[in-house]
This record gives sequence, C-alpha cells and structure tokens, in this order.
Amino acid sequence: MLLLDAGRPVGIDRLIDGQYGDDPPAGAANAIQAHVSRLRRALPSGLIEFHGGGYRLAVDPEDVDAHRFERLAREGRRLLAAGHHERAAKSLREALALWRGPALADVGDAPFAPPRVTRLEEARLEAREDLVEAELALPEGTSTAELREIVAAYPLRERLRGQLMRALHASGQQAAALAVYEEARRLLADELGADPSPELAEIHLAILRGAEQRPERAAGRGLPAQLTSFVGRVAELERLGGLRDARLITLTGPGGAGKTRLAIETARRRGGDVRFVDLSPLDDGGQVPQAVLGALGLRETGLRSPDAERLDAADRIAAALAERELLIVLDNCEHVIAAAAVLVRRLLDDCPGLAVLATSREPLGLTGETLVPLTPLAVAPPEADLDRAAAYPAVRLFADRAAAVRPGFTMTPEVVEICAALEGLPLAIELAAARVRSFTVAEIAARLGEHGRFALLSRGDRTASERHRTLHAVVEWSWSLLSADERAMARRFSVFSGGASLEAVERICGPAEVLADLVDKSLVEASGGRYRMLDTIRLFCAERLAEAGEERRLRDAHAAYFLDLARRADPWLRRAEQLDWLARLSAEHSNFDAALRHAVPADPETALRLIAALSAYRWLSGRRGQATASALDLLVRLGGAAAEPPPGLEEEYVLCVLAVVPDVLPEQWARAAEIIGSLGHELRHPFAAVMWGMVAGPPEPGSVRTRQFGSDPWGRAVVLLGQGTMSLLGGEVAEAERLLAASLAGFQAAGERWGMAQGFEWLGTISSWRGDRARAREMWAGALDLHEQLGALEEMVDVLCRRAGTVLREGDADGAAADLRRAAELARQAGRSHRPALVALGWGDLARLRGDHAEARARYMEALDGVVPGTYVGDTTRICTLTALGWLAQAEGDLAEARLRHGEAFALASAVPATDLADVVEGQAGLALLEGAAERAAFLLGAGTALRGTAVTGDPDVAGVAARATEAIGAEAFAAVYARGAALDRARVWAALG
Repeated sequence: MLLLDAGRPVGIDRLIDGQYGDDPPAGAANAIQAHVSRLRRALPSGLIEFHGGGYRLAVDPEDVDAHRFERLAREGRRLLAAGHHERAAKSLREALALWRGPALADVGDAPFAPPRVTRLEEARLEAREDLVEAELALPEGTSTAELREIVAAYPLRERLRGQLMRALHASGQQAAALAVYEEARRLLADELGADPSPELAEIHLAILRGAEQRPERAAGRGLPAQLTSFVGRVAELERLGGLRDARLITLTGPGGAGKTRLAIETARRRGGDVRFVDLSPLDDGGQVPQAVLGALGLRETGLRSPDAERLDAADRIAAALAERELLIVLDNCEHVIAAAAVLVRRLLDDCPGLAVLATSREPLGLTGETLVPLTPLAVAPPEADLDRAAAYPAVRLFADRAAAVRPGFTMTPEVVEICAALEGLPLAIELAAARVRSFTVAEIAARLGEHGRFALLSRGDRTASERHRTLHAVVEWSWSLLSADERAMARRFSVFSGGASLEAVERICGPAEVLADLVDKSLVEASGGRYRMLDTIRLFCAERLAEAGEERRLRDAHAAYFLDLARRADPWLRRAEQLDWLARLSAEHSNFDAALRHAVPADPETALRLIAALSAYRWLSGRRGQATASALDLLVRLGGAAAEPPPGLEEEYVLCVLAVVPDVLPEQWARAAEIIGSLGHELRHPFAAVMWGMVAGPPEPGSVRTRQFGSDPWGRAVVLLGQGTMSLLGGEVAEAERLLAASLAGFQAAGERWGMAQGFEWLGTISSWRGDRARAREMWAGALDLHEQLGALEEMVDVLCRRAGTVLREGDADGAAADLRRAAELARQAGRSHRPALVALGWGDLARLRGDHAEARARYMEALDGVVPGTYVGDTTRICTLTALGWLAQAEGDLAEARLRHGEAFALASAVPATDLADVVEGQAGLALLEGAAERAAFLLGAGTALRGTAVTGDPDVAGVAARATEAIGAEAFAAVYARGAALDRARVWAALG
C-alpha cells in the first residue's frame, strides 16, 4: 500500500482499511504499527517516515514500476491523441515491458488489492489497445497474430475487434476481417442481446465498400462509457434538448460542477454521429488540432491526396468533415481556450454539418456561441423533512454514490447537512459519498466542520486526471489558469461573505476590470447585479490571501466599507424608501456579520460603531438576536461587568447592551440606563430611543428621553406614538386614540412602515376593548401586512397573540388556535426572544377557557419558564401569567393557590403601567369573590375599569365575576359599588388595594 502511494503519506485509517477491510479487529492500529516496525527493519534506514496520522515511503514514484507504467501509458496516450504515432508506440512499448505477470499477484487477496488490480489490469489493456492504434498508423503495422490472442482473451472488447479487423484488412485479408465482425455480432447477440457498436459497424461497412485499407473513421473515439448513473440536471438537459439547431454550445461552470458528465449525457440522448475529444492531457494549444484528428480517427496515412504535404491539421480536419453530419464534444477547453476557439471557428465556417458541444470554465468567446452555465445542484432547504429532502438532486447524488460503496446505505439528516455544506457541488458530493466506506455519515458531517472540506475530500478516483482527482486539485487547476491580476482580484474577493456588489468590489479590492474575467472563468458567479464565489473556491482563495500577507488590510477595508454602507442606509430606513434599503442591507447580511466578527478582536471601536449603525436594520428586519454573540464578546473585551464605552461612543455602548438582552449583566444594564438617562438631546442613532423603550418600557412624562428624537417627520411621529402609548397605558383612552391617530398619519406621510404598524396595532387594541371587532381586525390585518413586508417576525407574533385573545373573548376558539399556531411558527423562526412565552400564555388561556385545566397549567408554567425578569416585556408577561394562574385556581376552587398567584402578581405590579395593573386588580376581584367578599369584588372591577380607562368588552373572566357578584349583592348595589371604584385614580386604587 505504501508503494502504491509512493512519496505520499498514507493515513492509518486507510492502512487499516486496506489490511483488514470493513471489519478490522480490536487493536488494528497497533497491528499496523507492528507491521511498519518489521518493514523498517527490512528496508534501508529512513525510507519509511511517520507523518501525523500516517506513514510515507520516501521513494521517487518513478522507482516503482506501477507508477512508471502509468506515467508512460499516459504519455503514450497523449502522444497518440496528438498524432505522434512513432513516439507514442515507443512510450507504450516501454510501459508494457514493465509487466512481469498479473498485477499485485502476491497480495491479490488482501482487502485493498482487488480495486487496485482491476484498475491496473484495465490500464494495461488500454495501453495495449493504444499501442495497437499507434502501430496501425505506422508503415509496418501491427501483429495480427498477437491481436487474435488478445481478442480471444477479451472477446467482448469491441475496440480490439475493430483493430483486428483493420489490421487484417490492411494486410489484404478482407474475408478474415469480415469473419471477425460476424463472430463479434453473434457473440454480442448471444451473450448480451446487443448489436455491435456504431464504431464497429462503421469499420465493417468500410471494409464491405472496399474503402481505403485504413478507414478514415476507424480510430475515432465515441462517447466514453460511464460507470455510474446520471443524477439531476433535469432543467439543463431539457434546455440542451431544445438547442438541437445550435451549432456551438458551451457548458460553463466551476471545476467539479459536472460539465463533462452533462455533455456526455446530452450527446448520448441526442444520438447520431458523435466524437469525444478530451483536451485535458494537452500541454499547449498547438496540440489541439492533432487531438481532434486523433479522436476523429483521421490519421495522416488515411488522407491521401496530392496536396497532403501542404495541408496542416486544421485543413485535414475541415476537408474530412466538410460533408459530414457530426457532433464533436470538445471537453476541458479552459487551458487551451484560444487555440480551441480558433479551431472551432474554422471548422464551423467550413463544415456546415458540424456542431460542437464544448465544456470549459470560460466561454470560447465566438459569435453564435450559446452558453449554458452550470450552477451547483439544488440543495434541500434546512426546514425540509427527510422525505422531501431526498428528492433534491444533490441529496440524490450523495445517496446514489454512497449506496455504491456501502450496500444497505440509508438516508439520515446528516446527508442533507453535508450537501448544504458542500453547496451542491457534484464533485465534492461524490468525494464525500466515497468516504462512506470508511466513515459514518455523521462522522463525515463532523469532519467537514472540524477539518474543512479540502482535508476530508482529498481522495478521489485514481484513474481521473490529477487536476480532477481531489477537490483541492480541481480548484488549484482553475487558479493556475489565472493571470497575476486575476489572482490578486480572486484572493481579495475572498473577504466577501455571501457575495458583493460592484461598488463594494471596487472599494475594497481595487479596480474591477478583471472581475468580468473571473466571471468568464467560472471563479465568480454574476447574478442580479451581485457577484459571488462558491465557498469552496472562496476558502481556497482566502488561503492565498493569507499567503500574500494582505488579509488584515483587506479585512479592515471590508469592515470600513460596510460600516460606511450601514451609516448611509440608516436615514433611509425611516422613510418611504425603507423596503428598498432593507433589501439592500439584507443582501449584505453575511458581509455585515463577517465585518463584525473581524472587528470585535481587531478593532473594538469599529465593532461598536457597526453594531450601532446596524441596530435599526436588525430590529426592523427581525434580526435583532443575530448580533448577540459578537456583542457579548465585544462587551467582554471592553471590560465585562465593568465595561465602559470609549469616549464619544456612549450611544453605541447602549445599543451594544441592548443587542445582548436578555444575557446582559446587571452592571452593564445599569451603566446603559445611566447613559440613556443622561442624553437629553437628539440622538445620532434615533432608533436607539425606540429600542430602549421597547425593552425597558416607555419614558416617564418630562423624562429627558422624550427629547431624544429628531424634529424630522419620522421623529415627530415617534414622539406622538410615545405620547399616545403612554396615554393608553395610563388609562387615558380617548387622548391615546387621538395621539395614535396623529402618529399614524405622520408615519403614513413619511412612508415608514414600522411606525404605521405600531399605530395600527395600538388602535386595533383600543377597538377590541370597545367591542368594535371589525375595526380591530382591520387594524391588526394592516399591522400584520406591514410587519410581514419588513420581515419583523417577532412583531407579527405580538399582533397575532393580541388578536388571538380578542377572538377567544368572542368565543371563536378555533380562530384563536389558528392565530396561535401561526404565532408559534413565527416565534420558532425568529429564534431566541420572549415571544414563545407569550404564545404559551395564549395557549394556556385557550385551554383554560375550554376547561382543560391540566393543559392550561402546563402552558402557563412554560410561559413562566420562558420569561426573563428585569425587563419591561419580561415583567409584563410574568404578571399576566401569574394572574392567569390565579384565574385557573379560582376555576378549580383552590383558594390557597389563587391567593398565592394573585399575590405574586400584585407584588410585581407596583411599577407597571395602569393597564397592566388593571388586569391585576380584576384578578384580585375574582379572588375577593372566591373569599365571599362580593361587594369588594364589584369595587375592584370598577377600579380596573378606572385604571384602563374603559372596560374590556366580552372578557369572560370579568363577566363571570360581575355576574356572580351581582347575584350576591343585587344589581343596584353592584352598580353603586362598581361606580365608586370606577371614580378612583391610580393612587387611590393602590391605597385601596393596600
């Protein structure tokens, strides 16, 4: 095994695999070490080296017959394709002379040996066929006796049959040649139920017609036989099927995208006369015409004419194909692109029946060329279940190739993960699937994350050309074809994550004239005005960036550009152009994250500015939790619990603290609160005041926080929104409605959707309290639509939960459940926040009012577990949940539990707004009724109405208490006591409760 990989490290896992197969014994690694020790003693010192996880035999591969044979055979084939028959024959004879019997005869039974033996024996036979091909083109010809022996050994090998027929015909034995064909026809029919191939039939026909003794097309190469099934590319095949009249089609795409395989499949389905020309072995463009000659079977000796001396290779091809209907598949053009283009142009001009299907990493650049770009295979989205994911081409390809190397292979979720990590790149997927023989799918997924794709996918088909054998080699081959300027642009482009605009490329990487060349060469994709690298290519280029010593400078420039973009965008997020700018920023989301990850350790002040500049974008688009990890890391670097803002970056510090809620430390929160309370002027980041209010609660009347908004239309509308919200929370419903309507009009004039949604939501709440169901639904539908436009999932959860409560009060339990189901799904998509607790509270209310007390209690406890105390939203949700648990205890007649829960809610309610206190007071009314104090219950219901400013129409809990209290003390007494409570203000209510 070490000899077969001479000069290269062989991993312990591979050695165990090769020595013991799929069922190694315990201690296999120790046994391998013992074998190596014995081998070291038998060989000269220093020949066997240990390299990390494996061993290396330190010899030149040329000293090993198998490697020398393969090199000579490849050289012979290359010379044959180029038309150098004498040199090809010499190289092939030298290669075959190295054989001394069967391949690996002494170790043929070892687990590693069978595939190696098969490959070597196949290579030996192909070299023998190539030698015959070269000899047939030489004046002395080849030995028909030896050919008969080989044909007898391999009777179904049609290329050998054709060579024997041509050799017999060249020696004047036409009848013998025809007899060889008849024997082949009968054998194929009996053994395989098949007819002879078109190539063999063509030779037969030429001999029957008495054509030249070396038929022009006899050596032509048809399509290579494929060993695996064709998976995916349905859309591309359909498009190619519709291009039958196109004379030049070029399949373009990055290395490993499957261009060759698609070209072969397309040509196979097209049918007719096809020739396949592989340009990958060529060293320079001058060999292209000779390679085409060889693939077509057009040897010098087969084209006799008086002008033969004056005709070059292109002339000879054009003359031979002038009247033929033929498709040429010209594979791997990228490294000889100019010469290939010149030849194709000449042949298409001179040969009207000719069509060319080329594969290349860049276009040929000819007029009339039809480009079919190949993108990676479609990958299943993360939310797809396994059955649905299995239908995606990338997953199907992995499953197909994995089943071939491990019988009984079954799909697991990790397959989807692997295909997504490899971006659907066919070569990468096939290499990963091949590793299923040694690793489980879960281990492959883990190794991809731990060791990177280049390390894991470093073993491929050994019969493939070197540049197509591993993922790294494929990308390195593309890199080697770039000019110095193209390499500089490619490595600098690697700083982008998720693509880039042309403006960003020019600002960060320099003049972008060469960017189009990278697009042409399939290193960069262009779509919708953006440019993107596959991560596989980007990771390779990032390594080159580090090697060039440019990484820090480029990443600093990247962070500076995206900070500038965020600052430029911020004012537009408060205007009618909001959606356009949110879309632009969303397109750069991965770049913002990359810039922030770099800036946190490299430049904390830039990181603070980035967090602040992006805070409105993240809030509005529902991404507020996605900067949490970086913000936490940044606060640690700034001093942890004792973190202080750098001078002049106080606002930025506050926004950084808001980004880590609810994981913020008390000391950090206190410092941020101190800062926000000291800023009595218009903020540089106006949305900071809104965000603080959303988390910490609205400002007190006269607070400096009311002066932190600007005087522009949006700022004025926000002030009105704040005043309206405070009025509503303070129980001044009429004034709140007036202010909120004015605020909504202001946001509508500015065209700002978040503000409009807030207005709709609060006005809908007021309408629902009054029992105006139609208007409430209209308002909330408007709020949901606007939040959905913004992608603000958490705000949608809030609105849906409000609407579910109202629908439930109306008696529509199914409608409430529908809203809660949608809210739960949106909360899941939004990620970490308090919203799941809000949804659990809604489910608890639904279960309680349906009479399912066990389910209700479970949901309420889930809500309590999901809230974080110490924030306005968290405390409000907690109070509502404790009150709901009190109502549940009352429904069960459990006085002790009801006292406990209502008491806990009351203990938290001293600092909450009047509307929240109203809910607590109404809960206390239910408790009073349970204790037999019906008159106090009526008084507290009135106090709740006073606090809120209105009664809530249809509230079943309040209605039930009112009905039972009325029954207990009479309608007249109830009305009088209720009115007395409704006449109190907050202070007197609180005193009465005390």
